Amino acid sequence: MAAYNEEAIIKEKILNTLELDYPVKQREIFIVSDGSTDNTNNIVKEFESKGIRLIEVQDRKGKENAQLAAIKQAKGDILVFSDAATHIPKTALKRIAATFENENIGALSSEDRVITESGKVSGESAYIKYEMWLRSIETQANSLVGLSGSFFACRKNICENWDVDVPSDFNTALNCVEKGLTAVSHPGVLGCYAELKDDAKEYQRKLRTTIRGITAIVHKPSVLNPFRYGLFSFQVFSHKIMRWLVPWFQLLLFISTALIWNQNIYTMTLFLGQLGFYGLAITGWTVRASRKNPFIKIPFYFMQVNTAIAQASLQFLLGKRISMWESSKR
Repeated sequence: MAAYNEEAIIKEKILNTLELDYPVKQREIFIVSDGSTDNTNNIVKEFESKGIRLIEVQDRKGKENAQLAAIKQAKGDILVFSDAATHIPKTALKRIAATFENENIGALSSEDRVITESGKVSGESAYIKYEMWLRSIETQANSLVGLSGSFFACRKNICENWDVDVPSDFNTALNCVEKGLTAVSHPGVLGCYAELKDDAKEYQRKLRTTIRGITAIVHKPSVLNPFRYGLFSFQVFSHKIMRWLVPWFQLLLFISTALIWNQNIYTMTLFLGQLGFYGLAITGWTVRASRKNPFIKIPFYFMQVNTAIAQASLQFLLGKRISMWESSKR
């Protein structure tokens, strides 16, 4: 677990980890403090007698660098990565271990669940379900393009080419393909984390995720070479590149139909349909309570994601990069 200034939740995370059903003698638990300046380190040290090992990285260099510090010390064949804010079910480790009995599997991704204060799945569930459906299809077709960065596992030899400049969830999936192995999604291994109460923070999280994703592709453009990576290259192009182009396709469609909206019933219907869709999204943005209505929350989350993608793309073109990692306070 990589942690940066997580004093508010690190104790809860440790207790959750200690409750996981797996033989104590067959596991190691590392918490890497990435230059934390709060009370995180002291809290972790309180649990040293229970097998929690603290690794202190003095010069903060980001999540991937912190993870690398733990990889170098880990003795196990299977490594499990988890964020401090992610709650892991008690049976997760045994299910992960059972999955890796298949020698063709190099990495495993959890399925995400966003939980509200009342304990229910959040309003963003439709988007999350869509993401999890895509992962299940990718698992069946070939290999995942990216893992859940908040909770995933892999064989230790997959980490031999650990690039601290590329998000670990993407780099791990890529390393699997390079070794002739697959990365899969496991519906029985859940990663649960609390819904962000502040919409602005959720939006900023999406910005960071997109900028880091674009940076990864630019850093490793060879992944788009089908002669080297085959179907995986098509998956990356489809899942990543085409998704990042969606807001620009939306803008092009809106402008083009606005210019010819009154030519026939089809162009009129298409243009008015867009106006209605964007109107529902604006309603969700301005009236939070309205998001309880699925006809509003789905357009709202769709537009929130794609607006963030558009802004992140522009920021990337203007030179913005994100190397430092800081979890969103929930």
